[in-house]
Formats: sequence, structure tokens, C-alpha cells
Amino acid sequence: MQAKNYRAIRDHHSGYPEPITFSKGSMLAVGEKYAGPEGWDDWYFCEIVGQVGGWVPVQLLDFVDDQTAQARENYTARELDVRAGDMLVGGRTLNGWAWCENPLTSLSGWVPLSHLQPAEH
Repeated sequence: MQAKNYRAIRDHHSGYPEPITFSKGSMLAVGEKYAGPEGWDDWYFCEIVGQVGGWVPVQLLDFVDDQTAQARENYTARELDVRAGDMLVGGRTLNGWAWCENPLTSLSGWVPLSHLQPAEH
């Protein structure tokens, strides 16, 4: 996957200080499907023993039944706090979000695509 340069056009601050994190093969309790005005389709609220629940993209879930899924890969729901003007390097995009790294801080996490614009570096 080729990296893409982005500029943050709006601030984003995570509302989830303890993001759900799991390994491939983990069993997850699957709850509600996200339904909001942002257009972030195909996210499910999942829980795993010993952690606070969090949002997981459907592409990472192998459903066993309506309420249980096995993780297809390692994942963290960590969001990256950004300020308008921050330059970021993005990788994977899923369902309206991009996994980004801030090269100045070396911090990484998910950022809504609506808060980013492609940038030349």
C-alpha cells in the first residue's frame, strides 16, 4: 500500500481514550451498527473481555453469528488527535477513515477522511 500525504483541514480529538485493541483470531461480541450523519458506513461496536468496547470496521470481522465475530487481523481503534494544518502520512483507508502518522511526533491513529485533504510534500 502506497503512503499518501495529507493536510488536516479541521481539528480532530479522540473521544475514546482507551481504544479497543485486539489480535487476529480474537473473539468479539458484536453490538450495534453505526448509524450517523457522517456517512461512516460499516462500523460495528464490539467488545472483548477486559477492555472498553469500541468501533470496528466490518472488513475485519468474520461473523460466527449475529452477535459474535472473529478478528481477521490485528487492530486498534486508536484515533490520532490532529490540528488543522498538521501534515500527515496516510496509509490504509476504511469506511471514511484513514490510518495516519504525524511525522513530527511519530504518533499514529485513525483520522476521519472528512478532516483531511491530499497534500504535496
